[in-house]
Amino acid sequence: MQEREAHGTPPSPPAPSAPIRHERVAAGDLTFHVASCGEGDRLALCLHGFPESWYSWRFQLPLLARLGWRAWAPDLRGYGETDRPARMQDYAIELLMQDVANLIDASGARETMLLAHDWGAAIAWLFAIRKLRPLSRLVIMNVPHPVPMQRELRTLRQLRRSWYIAFFQIPWLPERILSANGARAVGDAILRSSCDRSRFPDEVLDVYRRAAAPPGALTAMLNYYRAIVRGGGGRRQEKLGFPVIETPTLMLWGEQDVALSKETTFGTQDHVRDLTLRYLPGVSHWVQQEAPESVNAMIEAWLAGREVPQHPAR
Repeated sequence: MQEREAHGTPPSPPAPSAPIRHERVAAGDLTFHVASCGEGDRLALCLHGFPESWYSWRFQLPLLARLGWRAWAPDLRGYGETDRPARMQDYAIELLMQDVANLIDASGARETMLLAHDWGAAIAWLFAIRKLRPLSRLVIMNVPHPVPMQRELRTLRQLRRSWYIAFFQIPWLPERILSANGARAVGDAILRSSCDRSRFPDEVLDVYRRAAAPPGALTAMLNYYRAIVRGGGGRRQEKLGFPVIETPTLMLWGEQDVALSKETTFGTQDHVRDLTLRYLPGVSHWVQQEAPESVNAMIEAWLAGREVPQHPAR
């Protein structure tokens, strides 16, 4: 993708309509830092990706609260202020899915919706497939279902985009490169792969740089990739098979994703019984941060049973 600066003045992101609180939630053997918004026994659990944190959901938490959900955005295992196990095997995909189940149990909610992006979406797809806990809704952003992803990884086109996964398997070197100068490369990676750079000023990127800077933080974040490949989590899940997901699913996809081709979404409808798919042209991988107006409008319409709007082409 050719890097582009946004032209003109972008619309202002949605203004927070409810305060975001910060809590410590004991779930299973870990204690999670959770940003929360809203009240009630309907849980909207938001799962972030790499190299982010709860902060990537800052525009969606107030929306979900306004729509009657108790919205939780945890720092995932090893991220931010959540507990940080030391071993690679502590980041096996099965443990990441169990973390989601433990958070749902800790919430005491009677109904749960998952909203997930990037690595959070990889976890959410498998969580819905394995039916660890009942889900009423599933919202996926910019990570494909496992079956189309496996298909596309057999193409040179997608293998070129996925080069970083192989790089992350190398011991210590990725940590050294990413941690230099206060983890500057972490913020730079987000900025370079975005389409609308005005959405990622220094004060936003510094949130992610600071979260990656503490000792052990980057190793924990990279262990997600190492455990799925070197730990064999991907092979274990493939052997279990991928039954059709029955949960109603909204899939939102920024078309200018530098890491994942649009082709990875093709055929998703064969694996999800009730799928609504919307592409966002001119939007990058960081979809809910770069186009929060469209993403929020799509989520709200879908939850209300209305026609989900399209994102305007740039």
